[in-house]
Amino acid sequence: MLPSALEKAVYGVYATTAIHLADKHGVFGFLVDQAAPTAEIADKLGLDGETLDRLLVLLDSFGVIDRNEDGAYLVTPEMAPYLDPRSPRSVGGFLSHVMGSTIGRLPHLDGYLTDGKSAVDAALPAPFEVMYKTPKLTEEFLAAMWELTYDVSRELVPMAGLDQVGHLVDVGGASGPFCVAALEATPGLRATVYELPEVEPYVADTVEKFGLQGRLDFAAGDFHRDEFPATDCVAFGYILSGWTDETGLELLQKAYRACSDGGRVLIMDRLFDDDRRGPLPTAVMNLSMHVEAKGRHRTSAEFIGLLEAAGFVDCEVHRSTQDKQLVIGHKR
Repeated sequence: MLPSALEKAVYGVYATTAIHLADKHGVFGFLVDQAAPTAEIADKLGLDGETLDRLLVLLDSFGVIDRNEDGAYLVTPEMAPYLDPRSPRSVGGFLSHVMGSTIGRLPHLDGYLTDGKSAVDAALPAPFEVMYKTPKLTEEFLAAMWELTYDVSRELVPMAGLDQVGHLVDVGGASGPFCVAALEATPGLRATVYELPEVEPYVADTVEKFGLQGRLDFAAGDFHRDEFPATDCVAFGYILSGWTDETGLELLQKAYRACSDGGRVLIMDRLFDDDRRGPLPTAVMNLSMHVEAKGRHRTSAEFIGLLEAAGFVDCEVHRSTQDKQLVIGHKR
């Protein structure tokens, strides 16, 4: 028998596939509300019983779901926030992006190892040309970003000092999950999502859904080529980890120019521990950034170094109970 850590690593690809399929076909949503045996689940959801049973046995073996003494499967209260498709912490959107986009790029790692990333990527489209290539891919990517961002943002917003801010610009802010969390918690705040033009309809949907007319708007732009709108606060959520230090510094310098005196920049991202041995989700996404983008994940000290090089001072680090953390820099 393999050591436990190696066993889970080797067989994890099967579990990821099973979790994605169970979410896609409504199995988790069904089991959150009631325990049921395979035959009942298959009948209610119109699924093939044998295939479903094999998926459920695997998920039970991994501890993702449970099976009671009557042979009925169920989602435990511990797992429900992450498996219930109605929950803001659901992993479903993220896994849809992984299975629909990331998994197809992982084979490039073989070429990266032998020939280097720059040589292999020269023949490939740019990252966001892939993510925004079709409406379906765009929708899946934005759904994944919402699930990774909105819930943890409700923890990060109180740490960000937004009560001292009149206007916030979220650079690469997707369909607006951080802006929504910030506006919900901060009366009087206005926010702008600064994104590629393809994202505008999704931000419009967010404005309508949350009743944020007059408080949340959209500015189209390419953050590599264009300056940012003038503001009191620039936010980067899961942005700088997608780019090299050189590009990250350029973006932070643009943020410095956009900020009013006394303004601030918010970096919200996964952080490596100081010794770069973890945590595991950061190590996983650090590899993902290698194939999906052009960046890497950093320690808090590395982010502070970039902030100070761009001119920001009095940097702060705030940690949530989840994977996304907050680094703040202030403009004099």
